[in-house]
Amino acid sequence: MDLRIMIEPQQGASYDTQLRIAKAAEELGFSGFFRSDHYLAMGGDGLPGPTDSWVTLGGLARETTTIRLGTMVTAATFRHPGPLAIQVAQVDQMSGGRVEFGFGAGWFAAEHTAYGIPFPADRHARLAEQLDIVTGLWATPSGSRFSYAGKHYTLQDSPALPKPAQSPLPVIMGGMGPKKTPELAAKHASEFNVPFRSAADTATQIGRVRAAVEEHGRTAESMRYSNAITTVVGKDDGEVARRAAAIGREVGELKETSAAGTPAEVADTLRRYAEAGSTRAYLQIMDLDDLDHLELIASALRPQLA
Repeated sequence: MDLRIMIEPQQGASYDTQLRIAKAAEELGFSGFFRSDHYLAMGGDGLPGPTDSWVTLGGLARETTTIRLGTMVTAATFRHPGPLAIQVAQVDQMSGGRVEFGFGAGWFAAEHTAYGIPFPADRHARLAEQLDIVTGLWATPSGSRFSYAGKHYTLQDSPALPKPAQSPLPVIMGGMGPKKTPELAAKHASEFNVPFRSAADTATQIGRVRAAVEEHGRTAESMRYSNAITTVVGKDDGEVARRAAAIGREVGELKETSAAGTPAEVADTLRRYAEAGSTRAYLQIMDLDDLDHLELIASALRPQLA
């Protein structure tokens, strides 16, 4: 099981805080550092305020050297697809080819209202067109032009520049939609993520996605399958309780719904996800001041999953 670190900076994290976590994750050997794409806190004051995901990742691209960087996930409602393709390609160049593009339809209506962003009802249809456009721009050979005529977006004679450093740049999609989501992922994605659901739900959704991938003419194994999961690890019960309290959660509830407990307990939880078909876990870390938490995961949990 490959382990990555995921954070929710809209809950309250400056750029410097995010940089500190990203560097620690890199030094500790985690394969990726991913952040959410939100502009409004979900509870709490969110101080010092939101940071833009791709502005942040551009900075991290220049201040890290090996760790993979990305969003879990970019909201399609926040950006037009042409400028988004430019932004992601530029950050990929700035990182030397370490970006992975998580992409979703957007769901949190309140943050759209708070910052004057339209929140259309047909977000899934818009997401499908955006995926066609973003991946189409990246795949257009240099010197050629890209045009697209959709219901929501039209591009004419785009030079389709700049290009990402990677070709193709990895695209991550996810969710629990039973039909349209697996079909879109089969067409565009290299990884499918099941966010914050049980191992049983994960097995069900991975089964749907594997079938959609094969219907699209790919092998099921050409897609990587992963989970995002809230994670609290402590060397003993007391430390688990302290870390749970620090993020306002109960240990019992976390153990039922997330990955919580001693390293051995969390390893057992993650093995159940592996049995469901997942080969990567994005460990959602909510207390960004607790770097010892990352060190414990790296030294005591990760070896049990090698």
